[in-house]
Amino acid sequence: MSDLIDKAVEALSKRLPDGFASTAKFVIEDEGSIIADPDGVRVGDAPADVTLTADADTFIGMLKGEVNPTMAFMSGRLKIDGPMGLAMQLGSALS
Repeated sequence: MSDLIDKAVEALSKRLPDGFASTAKFVIEDEGSIIADPDGVRVGDAPADVTLTADADTFIGMLKGEVNPTMAFMSGRLKIDGPMGLAMQLGSALS
């Protein structure tokens, strides 16, 4: 497991202190994946209701508030697989 994934889990846990009502997966290309669900945020690669995929620079930029998730999606830097409504709920956790 990479340091980036560990730091991303820590940052997302702070932004989603009560977990996420559905199951979401964050895939950081070439690094690994993170699951957020009602049990909290952790490293994992389980099936999810919505999956957000981005490269490391984009993901870090979103967590730092330097990259707008909507703009990242519109420019193709963030890919979403699943219901757009669930992805939009996660937007606040990433910005």
